[in-house]
Amino acid sequence: MSKRLFIAEKPSVAKEFAKVLGVGGAGRDGYIESGDAVVTWCVGHLITMSYPEVYDSSMAKWSASTLPFLPENFLYEVIPQVKKQFDIVSGLLLRDDVDTIYVCTDSGREGEYIYRLVDQMAGVPDTKKKLRVWIDSQTEEEIKRGISEAKPISEYDPLSDSAYLRAKEDYLMGINFSRILSVKYGKWLNNNLKEKKWTSISVGRVMSCVLGMVVVREWEIRRFTKTPFYRVIGDFDIDGSRFSGEWRVREGSFFYEPEIYVKKNDQKDDESDAEDKGDKSADFSLSKVLYKENGFRKEEDARLLIDRIGASQKTDGEDGMITGVIESVEKKTE
Repeated sequence: MSKRLFIAEKPSVAKEFAKVLGVGGAGRDGYIESGDAVVTWCVGHLITMSYPEVYDSSMAKWSASTLPFLPENFLYEVIPQVKKQFDIVSGLLLRDDVDTIYVCTDSGREGEYIYRLVDQMAGVPDTKKKLRVWIDSQTEEEIKRGISEAKPISEYDPLSDSAYLRAKEDYLMGINFSRILSVKYGKWLNNNLKEKKWTSISVGRVMSCVLGMVVVREWEIRRFTKTPFYRVIGDFDIDGSRFSGEWRVREGSFFYEPEIYVKKNDQKDDESDAEDKGDKSADFSLSKVLYKENGFRKEEDARLLIDRIGASQKTDGEDGMITGVIESVEKKTE
């Protein structure tokens, strides 16, 4: 009796498929089988790319003379820690009674890559029918739909090609840059770190970018300087209700862009400065006396505002409502 083999990326997903397919009974070592269906699983990646010393034993020693390392044909090998599961999966893929293979690894580039490597290393013949199950969730309805609508795996060859290409790019970048930087700067780094055991310099497409972001942020923190700015706070009494308020600049007002403070030729430089520092003031055409839309760079300008408002209110026969200047601190890097 011919059988269908379903291969998932991890055991938990395989169990969901087995439940939907009605594949029960006692679980075998690394797979589940009953009736005309067999369900097995990878445990993530089972195959990895071989290190340079597998190509040439002389590459075991890190040397600039052996770089760049650019093999014409890439070599792959089974990851030792998961060899047992690979042997189980490859044995099932090659079983004579298995004529249809449903690839149920995660729907994405990496999931595609995981199966293709296993298929490649196991040497699965093209005479077997290979179908790709593409699902968005692991609900019973979605799994049934994915199986019924499974397409020939050849339709996903472009996705597979992109996965292989990404893996090769990561490999070449990591191998070559890690080695050359370690050879060139490793001794200096280890001496400065006072490491008792040699530590290589690791480089990776994702790792280096993420670590770079961490380093940049750390430098921002270390170079942090406090820059004070002055806010004007007032107490207001309207119809017997009292509340506190904060002054904010209004477009067209005296402090928005007063000619006595701002020269048109300087405005461009001021806006560029605001954009570089990530200030919200970059959205405004603020004068140089303002640090933000609600604060002044200098205390005397904040007090000038108080005087102007106070004078205006006294002219109208009212008492001044502005109570004082509060100094705030804005975190930024100079």
